[in-house]
Amino acid sequence: MSDDHAAHAISAYGSQINHTPNIDRLAIEGVRLTNTFCTNALCTPSRATILTGQYSHVNEVKTLDDEIDSSRPIQSQKLLKQAGYDTAIVGKWHLGNNEESNPQGFDYWNILPGQGDYYDPLMIENGVEKQLEGYVTDLITDIAVDWLDSRNSERPFFLMVHHKAPHSSWIPAKRHENLGVEGEFPEPETLMDDYETRSEAVKITSIRVEDMRKANLKFDPPPGISQAEKRKWAYQRYITDYTRTVQAVDDSVGTLLDYLDLRGLTENTLVVYTSDQGMFLGDHGWHDKRYMYEESLRMPFIARLPGKIEAGSVASDMLLNVDFAPTFMDYAGVEVPDEVQGSSGRKLLEGTTPASWQNSLYYRYWMHTIGHRIIPNYGVRNERYKLIFYYGVRLEDTRDPDINIDAEWELYDLDADPRESNNVYGQPEFAEVQAEMLAELDRLQAKAGDAPRH
Repeated sequence: MSDDHAAHAISAYGSQINHTPNIDRLAIEGVRLTNTFCTNALCTPSRATILTGQYSHVNEVKTLDDEIDSSRPIQSQKLLKQAGYDTAIVGKWHLGNNEESNPQGFDYWNILPGQGDYYDPLMIENGVEKQLEGYVTDLITDIAVDWLDSRNSERPFFLMVHHKAPHSSWIPAKRHENLGVEGEFPEPETLMDDYETRSEAVKITSIRVEDMRKANLKFDPPPGISQAEKRKWAYQRYITDYTRTVQAVDDSVGTLLDYLDLRGLTENTLVVYTSDQGMFLGDHGWHDKRYMYEESLRMPFIARLPGKIEAGSVASDMLLNVDFAPTFMDYAGVEVPDEVQGSSGRKLLEGTTPASWQNSLYYRYWMHTIGHRIIPNYGVRNERYKLIFYYGVRLEDTRDPDINIDAEWELYDLDADPRESNNVYGQPEFAEVQAEMLAELDRLQAKAGDAPRH
């Protein structure tokens, strides 16, 4: 799993900005899911959901400030360990670094504290801090391979390889520092979005690419350029470093796939590539994630298991990150506990749609941050429409008293408006759709056990 790797920065998903041959190889040999979504587009909460199969308000990891209670028994690695699997995690944990939140249920863990560093990172191996030398993506890969070599080869294993890349500040490996030519990346259609029909909650954000810190852009913009020119310049700087940083992740996938081939493990190992959420890559003029718009909401998900998953297949049914844990349990032959809110996507990966499978999702972003000025929001998406509610000052624990906006709604027809540029909420011709989506929001919110704010 990578961090902030947007599906539209993978060539198997049609990327126009980079080429990822090793991730593509996985898609060629397995199944590529086109509608995988997160339920809270933020690193820490999504990681907790992936482990527990529970929504943020249930596992109690809602924001970047929350830490997982590692003593919780319902975590995929704990249940697989109980079933006889050797378990390990290497790389980014980002769920807290203390006795209560350090990894549990893993026979071996070697993690970055917090975000970690791209070069010469500090890592924590089974509770012991060690300063390493080298590039973080390569180090994580090497540690993962070393663990695979040292484990008992007679036992099944569950290994989570969690990369820091391509999270900001997008520092590539030295071998990729000159990859591509800056200034030649095609611009997304919505780079110059003016947000005309959008809510005030969207207009006040500070995640526009031209607002990025110099630590991320690396250079000052040319003097005397207009605001529009600054956005275009910042986009090229951003995507140059972002795509270069992705390349080492793709190398890592290739190394791990080659290892499985070399050790004769390919035929009986389920391999999954995903990210903790999506990412805006200049879409709507933005970087970062958090909003419920498609580029942030959508996750890559590619899986391979020869003999079970058809090579080169594509599945378009919805899979949510709350479904990951029960899917892993299903493949391991572990009974899924009642406390798990997601459902196994195994049948979906293997080419059939399970009976009564979901065709809509519930999303909630909880964090009200000063730094990004993104209003907490929740909503519902089905196969055609998306309804979003920004509840603004209705959040009691707001940390930004200067943000004082009214609650607002957005409604998008994804067939007619896939770029989500035209908010049709309140338009008479969408009154029936609006009522249906609100009813679906109420239904899914109640099903998830969450409390409404609208």
